[in-house]
Amino acid sequence: MRLGYIFPGQGSQYVGMGHDLYQNFEVAREMFHKANEILKFDIMRLCFFGPPEELTRTRNCQPAVFLISMVALRCLEEYFRSRVGHGYNHILNPIVSSGLSLGEYSALVAAGAISFEEALILVRKRGEFMEEACNENPGTMLAIIGMKRKEVEEICKESGAEIANINSPDQIVVAGRIQNIEKAEELAKANGAKRVVRLNVAGAFHSSLMESAAKKLMYYLNDVGIKRPKFTVVSNVNAYFSFLPQEIKANLINQINHTTFWVDCVETMVDLGVTAFLEIGPGKTLRGLIRKIDSNIEVYNIETTVDIKSFYEELMLEEVPNGNA
Repeated sequence: MRLGYIFPGQGSQYVGMGHDLYQNFEVAREMFHKANEILKFDIMRLCFFGPPEELTRTRNCQPAVFLISMVALRCLEEYFRSRVGHGYNHILNPIVSSGLSLGEYSALVAAGAISFEEALILVRKRGEFMEEACNENPGTMLAIIGMKRKEVEEICKESGAEIANINSPDQIVVAGRIQNIEKAEELAKANGAKRVVRLNVAGAFHSSLMESAAKKLMYYLNDVGIKRPKFTVVSNVNAYFSFLPQEIKANLINQINHTTFWVDCVETMVDLGVTAFLEIGPGKTLRGLIRKIDSNIEVYNIETTVDIKSFYEELMLEEVPNGNA
């Protein structure tokens, strides 16, 4: 099994996430308490008990989802280490990693390019910058289901909306000012979209309305130490990879106000040899999208203690020879 790690983004959050891991792993308890100290507010309580309206705020949601992904990853590693010793990393040995939007930061931490501590503060700042941009330039987002990329591009040309996320072959999200999204919605319905869904988001993420957030992130990243990743990390903005810290920073900046090419990212990882993905963190959003991109690829969710144990047992069954020639 050639593994790829994938990490969810904003929108995968829910009240109660991570509580099971906190109850069952000492490393989880340590990470939650450390996160509280670093951020100087009780993000652990927010993850476990809400309230939902505070958890969904961009400045809170981004560090919360990132934290749960990192806790889940460390619990996975700790469980394997406790069963097979320090050689666990020969079994848990991803060849590539990526994440949807915010999830790209988790992917970089998994690959050793950024420390957990520095990335936690970074995604909190990213959330603050994006929330400020939402207030400065109000907008929204619309999921268009059942139309091809070129068809949506034509709708954007006519409506003034912008393609924000290419999530699956038949699910594309557009962003823009309210009037642009209303026009795009009207055009999509008129041109045969199976469904259109106005998203419950704070603003027009991954569009030009996030320009001010991108600029603030650019200045903030000047003081962030990024190292060469230990394994390949595929970027959302070009569905390609770089091992150069300055290029990685540029990709993170551009990601805020440009399209995320998730379909292309998955195809790149499959081309690199991935045969199974671990979706590490809250929810099962990426699993659903990957089924639409390549139904031959297996996706395992790593979110709870049961998930970790089940994956370990399945992987160990593959590792044991069955005696057949």
